[in-house]
Amino acid sequence: MGIYREIERLLIYGLKKELFTEDDKIFVRNSLLDILNLDSYEEIREEELKLLEKEELETPTEILNNILNYAYENKVLESNTPVYRDLLDTKIMAALMPRPSEVIRKFNEKYNLSKKEATDYFYKLSKACDYIRTDRIAQNMVWKSKTQYGDIDITINLSKPEKDPKAIAAAKNLPQGNYPKCLLCKENVGYKGRLNHPARQNLRIIPLILSDERWYLQYSPYSYYNEHCIVFSDKHEPMKITKKTFDRLLEFVEKFPHYFIGSNADLPIVGGSILTHDHYQGGAYEFPMNKAEDICKFNFNDISLSIVKWPLTVLRLKGKDRQKISELANKLLEHWRNYTDEEAGVYAETNNEKHNTITPIARREKDLFVLDLVLRNNRTSEEHPDGIFHPHKELHHIKKENIGLIEVLGLAVLPARLKDEMEMLKPYLLGEKVNIYEDEVMKIHGDWCHEIQKKHTNINKDNVDEIIRDEIGEVFTKVLEHCGVLKINDTKAIERYLDSLKLIINN
Repeated sequence: MGIYREIERLLIYGLKKELFTEDDKIFVRNSLLDILNLDSYEEIREEELKLLEKEELETPTEILNNILNYAYENKVLESNTPVYRDLLDTKIMAALMPRPSEVIRKFNEKYNLSKKEATDYFYKLSKACDYIRTDRIAQNMVWKSKTQYGDIDITINLSKPEKDPKAIAAAKNLPQGNYPKCLLCKENVGYKGRLNHPARQNLRIIPLILSDERWYLQYSPYSYYNEHCIVFSDKHEPMKITKKTFDRLLEFVEKFPHYFIGSNADLPIVGGSILTHDHYQGGAYEFPMNKAEDICKFNFNDISLSIVKWPLTVLRLKGKDRQKISELANKLLEHWRNYTDEEAGVYAETNNEKHNTITPIARREKDLFVLDLVLRNNRTSEEHPDGIFHPHKELHHIKKENIGLIEVLGLAVLPARLKDEMEMLKPYLLGEKVNIYEDEVMKIHGDWCHEIQKKHTNINKDNVDEIIRDEIGEVFTKVLEHCGVLKINDTKAIERYLDSLKLIINN
């Protein structure tokens, strides 16, 4: 493998993906030589160059892997492990990137012609520069599972690199970093990264104004769905659900009607993984919850208000006037913050700790604004120390982590360990192995394994994979049901809640 050939391949790739122009080529080449500690350059033969120009690569992964292998062999790369490789390949791709101001200028030019064309450009750029790790995302296991609520989406997340023991050990000796303050701060743009913070030299962000405040749009490097984007505040301030949240979400879908956007709840257990920086997630994807049907519906002030058939309690607001929707949503939020139903086990507050909040999601249906408000409660008990309205212990073998925005919408993001455990489960289901409780890894699935065997009398090699996938879908449905605060089959609890709603709405 000739390093100069790989550099030339990367230059051709960058030109084809419009990361830079022919006028930039010499500058970019010299930047790559600098990164790889090379003092000179060997020209590629014309015949070889013509062959390289015929290549049509979707991502630069193959080229980068070859360059990184060279870098390790020639002591440019300290360690041939994922964290170190990611730090260097991001630095390499940064050499091909346009300046942030150029990306913003081009985005705005396209936005003035077509909102979708603007996001198409920005998404294409974020993939081409390998900020969105397309090849890794393709490793994820994805399928749909039929449930009483409709099909739900299941993903076993294999895209994020595994923990790097050498990097973890080295990071312990590093001083505690406070720049950038978190993974969502604007200061990440162009940041070189370190062993305990990913490199972001190829990150670009687009400034937005939402509710007269500065926010930014970027894409997620490990997308869970199409055009998975993140919208984050200019300020490093904690997550907080207020009327301004509804205003921003609805204004965003006015600016980008082809995207949805939602916010994680603002309390531990029911919130997302980052509560320290206010942010939302969006994209171009129709989630299972979007298709949920109304189970009851009434109108108020030109707004349709319904509860939908979904494992969690979802209030759906529809109307043409986003200001009116936001005002009603705020009424519903304030009401829920103080709502207690002892019979349903819902307490707004215990020991001066507030428990009720909302996960809001906004989208468009033609000229209508749609705002879904998902009721959440983070109370714990002795029996359920991880959360009463959280996956209970008997489901932790499949999912123990917080149920955030994406999963509320019906897309399960399950841990990578399940890929191997699904394979290891097969011989037990097929009767080739008997005592699953003697297996240190698989014993957590023991009770579930026996339930599957009782339910399916004819498990064989042809259907075992499908059965396992379907049963995982059923478990995730139960996970969502555990998170439902007012169960849709508890008609009395729903009626009590609706009666209380009508009182506040009419005031």
